[in-house]
Amino acid sequence: MSRVLVTGFEPFGGETTNPSYDAALLVPGVTAVELPCVFADAPAALREAIERHDPALVLCMGQAGGRAVISVEKVAINLIEARIPDNAGARPSGLPVVEGGPDAYLSTLPVKAMVRAVRAEGIPAAVSYTAGTFVCNQVAYALAHLIATERPGLRGGFVHVPYAPHQVTDTDRPSMETATVARALTALVKASDSLEDDLPEGAVQ
Repeated sequence: MSRVLVTGFEPFGGETTNPSYDAALLVPGVTAVELPCVFADAPAALREAIERHDPALVLCMGQAGGRAVISVEKVAINLIEARIPDNAGARPSGLPVVEGGPDAYLSTLPVKAMVRAVRAEGIPAAVSYTAGTFVCNQVAYALAHLIATERPGLRGGFVHVPYAPHQVTDTDRPSMETATVARALTALVKASDSLEDDLPEGAVQ
């Protein structure tokens, strides 16, 4: 397997844990790095991790509360619209991720094939066409921009994961066991690392 960097985020929004990083720590054979949930710091932390570990593949992950499935992101947009403050108290609105950058980037990973690989493990997954406008999307866009402008040999993308069960014990919001998320991520890494071409259009929804 190629050198793989998997990133997750620190807890945010009043949470004490973040399943994206917790799951990253459980994925065998990869380097796991925790990113700050801070607009001013996250892209630089991602760049530093890439420069330090020199991976061939980067999978960045974030928590998407309310989603019930593993969401493999297809699109990252050049827009920051913070619904809540980040962990430094900043709540920027209407700003680009990269001044003068393209409006959006499409993932170059085989996202449909990745979804199929997760489903083959008996774990629900889907292609997502919105990574939001919070720090997750900022990191997804920053990674895509870095690949497009400076590291064309690097492969990378973004994945959103549901809440962990202990985060939603007093609600009816969907969740997924962290160990299950880690199994899904293992399948995602294998698929994205070994497959160059995606499935035909419409093969996976």
